Amino acid sequence: MTFSLVARCAATGRFGMVISSSSPAVAARCAHVRAGVGAVASQNVTDPALGPLVLDALETGAGAAEALSRVTQGRDHIAYRQILVVDGQGGTAIHSGTNVLGLWGEARGHDCAAGGNLLANTDVPSAMVAAFETARGDLGDRLVAALIAGRDAGGEAGPVHSAGLKMADRLSWPVADLRIDWLDEGCPIAAVARAWEVYKPQMAAYVTRALDPTGAPSYGVPGDE
Repeated sequence: MTFSLVARCAATGRFGMVISSSSPAVAARCAHVRAGVGAVASQNVTDPALGPLVLDALETGAGAAEALSRVTQGRDHIAYRQILVVDGQGGTAIHSGTNVLGLWGEARGHDCAAGGNLLANTDVPSAMVAAFETARGDLGDRLVAALIAGRDAGGEAGPVHSAGLKMADRLSWPVADLRIDWLDEGCPIAAVARAWEVYKPQMAAYVTRALDPTGAPSYGVPGDE
């Protein structure tokens, strides 16, 4: 019921992920990023606690594979979980349990990993990785390209209703956290892509507003002098 990609930008050290699902609010439950640490997708019969646990393990210095092993080893119900990890060196790891739903797949690439369940076909993750690796521009641009590629490769077996993009960059809070929690009609992936298009040129200004309001640019709304 989900397909996603986690990634690191080697040039900036930023981490991010994209995700889409037939379930509501998928990014609220499954997307986890931490500045200077990594990105984790925790999906398929989701346990949202697993993302922060893997990030905590990464923060102690463990690589992606070790961090994932620490969290999955001996854990109850882990056969129902699918977890994707990318670490600070671009290392990746994936756990797809024996009870992952429907047709599922996974793929790893340079600084990225993708996976999904209840997929239309098993080529979806590899299409996402290929799109991320060949796209250019900001990490957000490359993430959006991967999400669109996953959709165009077939995506989930049924219609998707939610999607999201999340990125971390040096700060304790996500530098971008764009979500479409439910659409009855239309494509949530296209809506996230449009949200990124609007947000991208303003992203640095929102960071400035948080760190130094005296140097922040105009809000550009009525009444703002």
